[in-house]
Amino acid sequence: MLDTIEARRSTRHFDPEHRMSAAEFDALMHYVRCAPTAFNIQNWRFVAVQDTELRAEIRQAAWNQPQITEASLLLVLCLDLKSWAKSPHHYWRNAPPHVAESMVRQIEHFYRDDAQLQRDEGMRSCGIAAQTAMLAAKGLGYDSCAMDGFDFKRVAHLINLPPDHRISLIVTIGKAVNPPYPRSGPVANADVVFRDTFPDV
Repeated sequence: MLDTIEARRSTRHFDPEHRMSAAEFDALMHYVRCAPTAFNIQNWRFVAVQDTELRAEIRQAAWNQPQITEASLLLVLCLDLKSWAKSPHHYWRNAPPHVAESMVRQIEHFYRDDAQLQRDEGMRSCGIAAQTAMLAAKGLGYDSCAMDGFDFKRVAHLINLPPDHRISLIVTIGKAVNPPYPRSGPVANADVVFRDTFPDV
């Protein structure tokens, strides 16, 4: 797994002839759905765009970036702002009854009347799911690219996004046609890792 983390690189040109099998897609999404979410509310929603005409329209909304149509899989990661309120017992249906009841009460207390928290929680969940998707893809022999370079409103319209949902990002997955460029210069631990508190400025 540690080698997979280092091997994962952003890829923007994929083999447009390659197709991901149904078994590979199912395996990938199994691993993605293993990603954690707060209170197990599983507030991510995934739109796998396969229609070629729709892909072409999304590419136009993404400033003509080629990976949109070249990738084997175009995955739009969305968040359901109200997942916490939609049958929360469902997320804990396999837990002992007293645990399920306690968790549902906590969910309702935590999220109710806090729209910003609902959105932030969904963005966190989608970010974790996106990284899980990219690592799982690499483990399955695929390459990937996380994207936020697109017209969010236009893509939301194109995928018929429900009003109580938001788009977090897009992940494209496929077979790279070129090796990645050398890493452009990751910052040092000392620049981003602090002990206990931020240093005085």
